[in-house]
Amino acid sequence: MGYSRAVRSSVLKKVLPPEARSIVEVSKETGINDQTIRNWIKKSESGILPDGSQESSPRFMTPKEKYQLVLEAAGIDNEQLGGFLRERGLHSEHLTIWDQEIREMIDNKNDKKDQELKALKKRNKELEKELQRKEKALAEAAQPCSS
Repeated sequence: MGYSRAVRSSVLKKVLPPEARSIVEVSKETGINDQTIRNWIKKSESGILPDGSQESSPRFMTPKEKYQLVLEAAGIDNEQLGGFLRERGLHSEHLTIWDQEIREMIDNKNDKKDQELKALKKRNKELEKELQRKEKALAEAAQPCSS
């Protein structure tokens, strides 16, 4: 059975320092075979198994996280921006690309809302015409016949 990176990371945090709980204990708690955990530890120590630090890399960030970083960076002067980017493992190009992505998402959302509004207005107009037609027919039917 394949386990997600988040599960592997969580288990490794339990068995490696600072928690350093026993493999058998964590195995019973999680239901993951103790040999599997030992294999993960071995791979982690040899650098084969990602330790989860990739999850915080720019590639795995959510749009919300990207937006937050763009906002934070906008409030920092150019002298301190380099340090801010280094702390977070980013490049200035990330901010530029994310800013553009966010603007495109907003534009696309606005376009979609405009299209929905236009369709609703059209439907409303059609319904009003139909209502007028039916009211007219009802009024004609309600008039007494004069012969």
